[in-house]
Amino acid sequence: MRRSFVLLALIGSATMLLAETVAGLTWTPPAGWTSKGTTQMRAATYVLGENAECVVYFFGAGQGGSVQANVDRWKGQFTAPDGKPATAKIAKITVHGLPATTIEVSGQYSGMGGPMAKTPSIAPDFRLLGAIIEGPGGNVFLKLAGPASLVARNEGKFKQMLDSFVRVSN
Repeated sequence: MRRSFVLLALIGSATMLLAETVAGLTWTPPAGWTSKGTTQMRAATYVLGENAECVVYFFGAGQGGSVQANVDRWKGQFTAPDGKPATAKIAKITVHGLPATTIEVSGQYSGMGGPMAKTPSIAPDFRLLGAIIEGPGGNVFLKLAGPASLVARNEGKFKQMLDSFVRVSN
């Protein structure tokens, strides 16, 4: 019995060591995603494979634009094969008491390189899974983009990570 308790305590401690934190929220990245660390605006970057990554953005309290502006921008980075705007699935959800908005969109992707790219590049057959979590320290933006087939294989892991977001306990 004591061994089981010690083993569970060690597993729990190891899981907490893998959790990441920003803006009063913590989350646990899925197994198999390679962390590339942080940058000024990226609280975390996970590489999933060639041309695919999942990024957690935090720009500061009250920064980064409204939820709707970001959903519109992400949707606007995609067009259907006929050149018309892509159709996006948008939903309002709650994650452990935190309001969140999710988006799923696919098609031709022009968001590679971000808004500062000098020449936009178009990637065909891409998919984006995104979420904006309204946390106690400000909005946290979660964006997985890559080839549609690779994103489809990682959709469960994206949802697992989104579901792991919780307020940091004091």
